[in-house]
Amino acid sequence: MIRFPNAKINLGLRIVARRPDGYHNIETVFYPVQLQDALEIVPTSQQETELSLSGIVIDGDPQNNLVMKAWRRLSHRFSLPPISIYLHKAIPFGAGLGGGSSDAAFLFAMVRDYFRLPLSDDELDKEAASLGADCPFFLHNKPLLAKGIGDEFEPIELSLKSYRIVLVKPSVSVPTSVAYSLVTPVLPEESVRDTVSRPVEEWRGRLINDFEESVFARFPEIGEIKDRLYEQGAVYASMSGSGSSVFALFDKEVDLADCYPGCFVWTGICEV
Repeated sequence: MIRFPNAKINLGLRIVARRPDGYHNIETVFYPVQLQDALEIVPTSQQETELSLSGIVIDGDPQNNLVMKAWRRLSHRFSLPPISIYLHKAIPFGAGLGGGSSDAAFLFAMVRDYFRLPLSDDELDKEAASLGADCPFFLHNKPLLAKGIGDEFEPIELSLKSYRIVLVKPSVSVPTSVAYSLVTPVLPEESVRDTVSRPVEEWRGRLINDFEESVFARFPEIGEIKDRLYEQGAVYASMSGSGSSVFALFDKEVDLADCYPGCFVWTGICEV
């Protein structure tokens, strides 16, 4: 069984309050994009489940990969036999694109289907949430308003089908903990839900990512990418999540692959 975990971008990201537990309440819209990893599970004669990685190199022990953590949760719960897992990484990490969370969410869904486990969609959501606030989003893969710590979802009417999207990730990565430490929560005058209900042409200057000001001050090259995307005709551009990737929406075909040397660049079509 093979499936293709996709990335997401954040449309706006307002940090509205600091919680007593030290986390922050946010408001953002998660939007799926078709930059994809590849994830495959197959039977094995080995005594233990193994994860084989290819594509973008991921540092660290594969046993700590979210895919393996997802596998262990279901394996222990249902006493499952070992499998072989193959993950080809194409979604950059440390980019605000949710690649690791997507891989884990897809693994949950694949294992449920492969072994025909008695798990409802709601139960699968809860399993995914145990590994990350944004993990359940990838089980739905449609635009959703996220609140709380990013784990409370509400449906939202939004379509970007007429737009092309460009993602640019520089070589730097922004640790999420550092990004949060640099911001001060503020309740916005206009909610993200209300802003995205406006035409995309009105988003610039209104649909705000609260991380940008402090992240751009520390990593000016990220801010320079956003400025350049606007110079190249973007209708809207923003950093995704806590960075370091920047995305832009265009209402025309563009080819910017050679415009950002040293950066990861991906161009696609908005499909929802």
